[in-house]
Amino acid sequence: MSEPLAGKTVVLGITGSIAAYKGAEVARRVMDLGADVHVTLTRAGAEFITPLTLRTLTGNPVTVSMFDAPDEWQVKHVSLAERAAAVVVAPASADAIAKLALGLADEFVYALVLATRAPLVVAPAMNDKMFAHQATQEHLQQLRARGARIVEPETGRLASGAVGRGRLAEPETIAAAVAEVVAPGDLEGVRVLVTAGPTRERLDPVRFLSNRSSGKMGYALAEAAARRGAEVTVVSGPTAIPAPARCEVKRVETASEMRREVLRRFPKCDVLIAAAAVADYAPATVEDSKLKRGEKSLTVKLHPTKDILADCGGRKKEGQFLVGFAAETEDLLARAREKLAAKKLDVVIANDVSRAGVGFESERNAGYALLAGGEEIELPEMEKPAFAERILEVVVAGLQGKRRRRRKR
Repeated sequence: MSEPLAGKTVVLGITGSIAAYKGAEVARRVMDLGADVHVTLTRAGAEFITPLTLRTLTGNPVTVSMFDAPDEWQVKHVSLAERAAAVVVAPASADAIAKLALGLADEFVYALVLATRAPLVVAPAMNDKMFAHQATQEHLQQLRARGARIVEPETGRLASGAVGRGRLAEPETIAAAVAEVVAPGDLEGVRVLVTAGPTRERLDPVRFLSNRSSGKMGYALAEAAARRGAEVTVVSGPTAIPAPARCEVKRVETASEMRREVLRRFPKCDVLIAAAAVADYAPATVEDSKLKRGEKSLTVKLHPTKDILADCGGRKKEGQFLVGFAAETEDLLARAREKLAAKKLDVVIANDVSRAGVGFESERNAGYALLAGGEEIELPEMEKPAFAERILEVVVAGLQGKRRRRRKR
């Protein structure tokens, strides 16, 4: 695994929320990305987790009060502000969000946020009614307007026992957000073509055949590539989610429409990431009027659609990099390897879509990245934005390898 935050200093502020105990895991996840993590606790945060725990974990002193060492605190908060590649407040209580929005500086982390020009990542955690309150939402909007990255809380069981939206996002999701705001720019100037979502194959004017793809994985990949500096085009089937930011989006419906748009753009792209769930079969005929209910069984004749990824593999030029997905319910790795070879891919992402909680319609994913050279990389279960970052790490490494081999010729 590459370390996108290697050599970077990240300041983690932990505030007064019951989710403060998860701050240790946030620190560990950010450290896993290569960062040197410095933790500061608010006085309320220190009631939930001890400085000793975080000092032992990070290997760095933990600041609780600006006046812990009166002869040093001013220098320290300024020096950390200058060194920080990012400041993360996780968990951020309603009180912390209000202070950040209003520019108060009564504790070390808030003073540091005012003193730094590093990007700010805020991960709220609180009671659902507090999160939904107009004041909290207005404060979050103020922070967004200033460029802060808000890692939205999840819906789940809260400390009160109620179920609602206010639970801290998963630590790996927060760590991925940090990596995103400290974007490495390693795809600067690279033209990336992404396919996303399902296709719909019409039966009649109101009915169609489709699948469970939400488009979330493809959109997460597109946004992650754009953050890394790529020029991204998305050919998207029908979805109910917002279009990925900073990307050109071409919307299509059927497999044939997606094939036409992909093949039109493929010659000019450097990387193709085929995350769409394209229909393998389509009705042989499409009725002009709505099919009526009858007493007899209805037989629909299907014909195979053309394989977009195989077409691209056959047209691949030197230097182009192809990523496919293998969504399987059995013999996962064997079938993924067959697809890798048959379609002349550089990487195939193998997903077991029979596994509960990941893949289609889920916020999470898991699987393996199988490389043309034989390497196999396990991708453990994580949120889709983090999963997208892991895939792009593989893509970046593959592109760099291709460039080195060309230079040696």
